[in-house]
Amino acid sequence: MSDFLMPSLGADMEAGTLVEWQVAPGDRVEKGQVVAVVETAKGAIDVEVFESGVVEECYVEPDTRVPVGTPLARIGSGERIVDERPGVVPEPGAAEATVPEPAEEPPPAPVPLPPQGPGPVIAPAPEGGRAMASPAARRRARELGVALESLSGSGPGGAIVLRDIDQEAAGGTPRPAPRTEPRRGGDFDRDEMRQAIAATMSRAKREIPHYYLATTLDLYAAERWLADYNRERPPEARLLMAALFMKATARALARYPDLNGHYDEQGFHPAERVDLGMAIHLRGGGLIAPAVRDAATLDLPALMSRLQDLVQRARRGGLRASELGSATATVTALGERGVDTVYGVIHPPQVAMIGFGSLRRRPLAVDEMLAIRPAVDVSLAADHRVCDGHLGALFLNEIDAQLQHPEAL
Repeated sequence: MSDFLMPSLGADMEAGTLVEWQVAPGDRVEKGQVVAVVETAKGAIDVEVFESGVVEECYVEPDTRVPVGTPLARIGSGERIVDERPGVVPEPGAAEATVPEPAEEPPPAPVPLPPQGPGPVIAPAPEGGRAMASPAARRRARELGVALESLSGSGPGGAIVLRDIDQEAAGGTPRPAPRTEPRRGGDFDRDEMRQAIAATMSRAKREIPHYYLATTLDLYAAERWLADYNRERPPEARLLMAALFMKATARALARYPDLNGHYDEQGFHPAERVDLGMAIHLRGGGLIAPAVRDAATLDLPALMSRLQDLVQRARRGGLRASELGSATATVTALGERGVDTVYGVIHPPQVAMIGFGSLRRRPLAVDEMLAIRPAVDVSLAADHRVCDGHLGALFLNEIDAQLQHPEAL
């Protein structure tokens, strides 16, 4: 048995608002299943559970803002779930509930649970039974000495929820009704996001000793190979140069692990795989950087599909917590904005930010002759606590070497 905690969805996150439960007490969950929606400065994020088991109790009511690390629910085997109300029959597939039986008369007739939906599912109490209330509300009522029988509930089916207990404890002062829908996609608080970005970037420049390197890459081979590849495929199956940039970067990070990982109070921790973040501009002025997980092992079509999916979900809503908190390094590309070179700021706790500028045709020296070639500037911002410019230069050269043989990516 363990507690499911409010996750950290980035170094800039101190707290989040639980806006929706997608499971209820008694539900069985599998590792990786989305169980809740949490709202942060960057919008609504689907949060997964990282172990399999049964939801034994939901501690936090929807529309509650809590700090990172706060227990949200208890996940267990389900064998010890006890429902104190008489006559409650568990949902199919849920753990069996222990129902106390009177010594001299049979128990009341079973009452089925209502259809399951977002938020805690609460069975109606039989006549003469206890008041309908969520587990968290019962616990809070015991702590504050509030009699449940005297309250009218505002939850599903008239159930008593945490806000009803808090309202009663505050002397009956009305509390604002919770939002029924979380913010999604571009519907984010721009000022709140800018404050979060400002806090993270200020921390990065204050705590991380950056060094910067940049070089120009000849993309003649990559452009010709890409044109040949796309010529034989329908539009929906074609690749963009961005996929080649991401794959070459991921492979280079796998070869130079000192640039792939996280730095914390205990020092640098190299990552076991490359979860490559991609900075995405949101309509309205926001910025978010979800990760393509295990990017170094994906083939180019799969990587292209992941990139398109991340961009679409970042802009309409639906990113997962594991995609926001797992990046081991990040790529930012401003080529479509006409920028030749971008010098990024490292996103803590990462130790590297790689930037790609615009693909332009430029005069380059090729085999003792001058040629007009497609080229791009690539930059590296790296953490000097972990490595030096020598390794950074080798890393940029490795990206170049990978792009000279695009057929092998």
